[in-house]
Amino acid sequence: MTVARSALLFVLAAILEIGGAWLVWQGVREHRGWAWAGAGIVALGAYGFVATLQPDSHFGRVLAAYGGVFVAGSLIWGAVVDGFRPTRYDLLGALICLVGVGVIMYGPKH
Repeated sequence: MTVARSALLFVLAAILEIGGAWLVWQGVREHRGWAWAGAGIVALGAYGFVATLQPDSHFGRVLAAYGGVFVAGSLIWGAVVDGFRPTRYDLLGALICLVGVGVIMYGPKH
């Protein structure tokens, strides 16, 4: 159950961080206004709290592992929301990052 909870928290963190950054981007770069950017700032702040809910108590490990989720999630977000089409190398890189998540977060802790 701990791995499932941890994975769900990583997904929620990615939605908040990537979505928050996207909202700021839309507000500033796409001139949609400060309400969009403000909503993004709130989402980015919420992301910071979600990371603290991980069952592992080591900040460095949690954030290092989350980096892999961020990479894969960013490509998914771009494909779903912005119509970005990842190359096979993008996908391979994301897969490598996700394998790293598994090794860092869920491998033996000796």
